Amino acid sequence: MPAQITRAEAAGHDEAAVLDRIREMGLSPQAWRNGPGEAYGWHEHRHRKILYCVTGSIVFHTPDGDLPLSAGDRLDLPAHTQHAATVGPLGCRCVEAAANAERG
Repeated sequence: MPAQITRAEAAGHDEAAVLDRIREMGLSPQAWRNGPGEAYGWHEHRHRKILYCVTGSIVFHTPDGDLPLSAGDRLDLPAHTQHAATVGPLGCRCVEAAANAERG
């Protein structure tokens, strides 16, 4: 299954609501922020990642193409998906959680 974006979920703009929504899924959310133009190199995770962009913007780069997120958008990134990311011109604040972590 490829990465998927859900555009502008109503709860996506309210960090407290996003934290609650992720906890209701039985997951442990983490909030983080980055400044304008910061970048993450290519990597992958052993778990599925659920990420909400709460403020600002960020672009996730995958072998299948770029996935731009703005405030309110949700990204579902399958386990073992190669990706990198570049933060937008105003920075970003995101909340994410690992789901379906593999053992071993």
